[in-house]
Amino acid sequence: MRSIIVLCISLCTLALTACGAANIPTSSLQMQMSSMKPVSGDDTESTWNVPKNPHANQNVTISIQIEDKHGKLIKKFDTVNTKKMHLIVVNKDLSYFAHIHPVLHSDGTFTITTSFPEGGDYKLIAEMTPSGFPDYSIESHWIHVQGKTPKQHPIAADNVTNKTINGIKVSISFDQTVKAKKNVNMVFTMHDANTNKPIHTLKPYLGAMGHATAIDKDNKIFLHIHPLYATGNGPGVTFMTYFPQKGIYKVWGQFNVNGKLVTAPFIVKVL
Repeated sequence: MRSIIVLCISLCTLALTACGAANIPTSSLQMQMSSMKPVSGDDTESTWNVPKNPHANQNVTISIQIEDKHGKLIKKFDTVNTKKMHLIVVNKDLSYFAHIHPVLHSDGTFTITTSFPEGGDYKLIAEMTPSGFPDYSIESHWIHVQGKTPKQHPIAADNVTNKTINGIKVSISFDQTVKAKKNVNMVFTMHDANTNKPIHTLKPYLGAMGHATAIDKDNKIFLHIHPLYATGNGPGVTFMTYFPQKGIYKVWGQFNVNGKLVTAPFIVKVL
């Protein structure tokens, strides 16, 4: 059963189909995302194999098989942003986030060994593009992890627009009031936290100048957003995005700064 609306936004003016999670025709540039719609996910199904009663802080091997709508196993997938599958893992209150990459085997099975830091419910969201399909697909699965479960925290919009992560000050801004069903430019800007000097040494991360993920507080809407421009070295990275519904969303921007991955979380209210 699917309980998540998915929308993958990918616009790169210099190399659109190379950097996007979806193979969007060049003609789509003229649309400027005015008609972006959530992906139904009806073209694929999935089978998840997870060990029974996994425990926190212990390695867990997960296998995923993707089938077409007729139940036939799909074995070939396009490489998108350097990977065959992107797997996002979040817990129920969105305080935990991971972006990892299962390995595709010749029999069509994706596998990954990972661990979960605490007990509780986690949602796994897999994004992939079966070869020959007109678009990408999303499959998701909830798992319960045994172990001490921390107190759930309410998800409320941030009252700050910058955070310091590993010595990097990351700020978020928008070119207009953030409203549902409206295109908006979301900009992450990076400075050295000690000197406040702008950072001009950004490197590509997974084939793009950054990645952003947004999930609503109810874990029903998933957005994977790619930069508007395919090149650049900072300090700012611009993403054109589109929130399909009003509400509270948590957004994670991910960037390669001086060879280290910086993941910056912000909570945004969409009017």
